[in-house]
Amino acid sequence: MRSTSMNQAKAIARASRSAAPLVLLSLLVASLLLIPRAVSAASRPDLGTAASFAVLGASTVTNTGPTVVHGDLGVSPGTAVTGFPPGLVSAPGTIHAGDAVAAQAERDALAAYNDLAGQACNVNLTGQDLGGLTLTPAGYCFSSSAQLTGQVTLDAQGNPNAVFIFQIGSTLSSASNSKVLLINGASPCNVFWQVGGSATLGTATSFEGNILALASIARTMGTTTQGGLYALNGAVTLDTNDITVPVCSGPTAISLVSFTATPAGQAIVVQWTTATELNTVGFNLYRSVDGERKDAVRVTPSMIPAEGNGIVGSTYAWTDTNVQKGSTYSYWLQETETAGTTNEYGPTTSTFGSYHILLPLMGMGSLSR
Repeated sequence: MRSTSMNQAKAIARASRSAAPLVLLSLLVASLLLIPRAVSAASRPDLGTAASFAVLGASTVTNTGPTVVHGDLGVSPGTAVTGFPPGLVSAPGTIHAGDAVAAQAERDALAAYNDLAGQACNVNLTGQDLGGLTLTPAGYCFSSSAQLTGQVTLDAQGNPNAVFIFQIGSTLSSASNSKVLLINGASPCNVFWQVGGSATLGTATSFEGNILALASIARTMGTTTQGGLYALNGAVTLDTNDITVPVCSGPTAISLVSFTATPAGQAIVVQWTTATELNTVGFNLYRSVDGERKDAVRVTPSMIPAEGNGIVGSTYAWTDTNVQKGSTYSYWLQETETAGTTNEYGPTTSTFGSYHILLPLMGMGSLSR
């Protein structure tokens, strides 16, 4: 019996040794399957001549109430623009009704639409409401309609060049008082909503990014937008709105690595880092308490001198002591070049929750390095 037991034990040991390579191979295959695959990063399309248009329709552009358009307004191949006044196209923006400029802008907007439609979908959000989500740079898609109820946050994670693309199969709509919030360097220049049908924004919606809709775009009363509205085959309908086309430049004199705002003690520290600075004179910071660039005021009492050059950059920090407990602040960084031109980055956003102080806004703060 003892001999038999020993032989069985040896047989089990030999079987275990022979099975070991198979187990290791299985584990290796399983681990390879768990390695995440690289995804294609979303890339910003070229809007061409359409970039200067805040509103661009194909058939008509109609307005009710005191809408303000910051940028060009156009229509093509249609020629009808109604409701201006009482609507206002703020200078230097102009109205292009059925002219060659509007026609070229429509062609360029269509090319950008096709570019967006052809990019990779990294995350499928079909069936989900955008409200309540915090999203990082990527390409997002909906096989049919997309709905925004409440707030969606787009977090650039300190990368001012981060791109967000939303590919929507049919319609885009928002509930009343909904909001797209950009944080940590996200820019409306780099947010694109490619809509296979029509887009409708609900009352008092605050929207960020460029909407390129294959059909029409309707804005209900009180909505605001940072970004262009491009209806490729239909009308744009406005009602007491504020639309601003952001100034979106290409490569600038600086290469911005990060731009953040962080509560620290009894203040918020705004910090930015550059990789290079070519022909940069200095920087100013602008701040708003409602997240709107149009309401932002300069908080740096004087321009912060540039310290980098065309080979190396620098790190800057500015302390904002004019903060109130429970308030959320949005900051924009403005760079000034030797030629007098300026470039903007942001916003970056921070909520201050531990200290309550009321001080004059202008002139408060200190620069540290």
